[in-house]
Amino acid sequence: MRKILLSIAAPLLLGVLGASVAKADVLDDVKKKGVLVVGTKADYRPFGYLDPSGKIVGFEPDLAADIARRLNVKLELIPVVASNRIQFLQQGKIDLIIATMSDTAERRKIVDIIEPSYYGSGTNIMAPKTPKITSWDQLRGKKVCLIQGAFYNKELQEKYGVDGVAFPGTAEAYTALKNGNCVAFAYDDTAIVGELIKPDWSNYEMPLDSILFQPWGMAVKQGEAGFADFLSKTVTEWHKTGSIAQLESKWGIKPTAFAKDMTAKYK
Repeated sequence: MRKILLSIAAPLLLGVLGASVAKADVLDDVKKKGVLVVGTKADYRPFGYLDPSGKIVGFEPDLAADIARRLNVKLELIPVVASNRIQFLQQGKIDLIIATMSDTAERRKIVDIIEPSYYGSGTNIMAPKTPKITSWDQLRGKKVCLIQGAFYNKELQEKYGVDGVAFPGTAEAYTALKNGNCVAFAYDDTAIVGELIKPDWSNYEMPLDSILFQPWGMAVKQGEAGFADFLSKTVTEWHKTGSIAQLESKWGIKPTAFAKDMTAKYK
């Protein structure tokens, strides 16, 4: 009886293990289905936003398109926000995150973040020009709009004493700022610069020195060694060829020291 049970169990076990291995090979799956599904921002000009036709365009969609081209597959972009991008990856709704995500120790516990980083940003505030805010200390005890899941929320609240009011997306935070529900909106400096270009924000500014610089990393599910290696080589080539600086120019982003330094490092 034992031999019979083992003869039945062994193939079943091998089948389960085989299925797990196959399921874990995202790079192979992407090539087989002919589509790369990437989670990217759709509310973060110029890194990822909707054009008049409703298509997601920007700096990061261009990076995703280059990856799909290298894999010779089609690209599908799925809009994500800070509070759901990792969840979407873990649930298999997307194959890859390229969504202004900072590389933090906490996130490395649950996803594999690709090295080297492809970009980076600091934290700043968007606030009315009057009354003038000249220091982070002025925000102590004041209501400040935040984005749910942003890495800097904890430090802004603990170190700088802000009274955080968290929102699921930027649209809600910008509306709250305009309505006076917050004295300022703390967010990535790269996004604030893009937003201040709009006429709607002519009476607002980014008055402080940026803090908490964080590199941005693409992310894949844990254990996807083949996919991670491919992406690492791709990012390295972007830096080596100056592709990141070229995209800054294309999307009207002020040249950054990060892009310049990374090109010098990998050239």
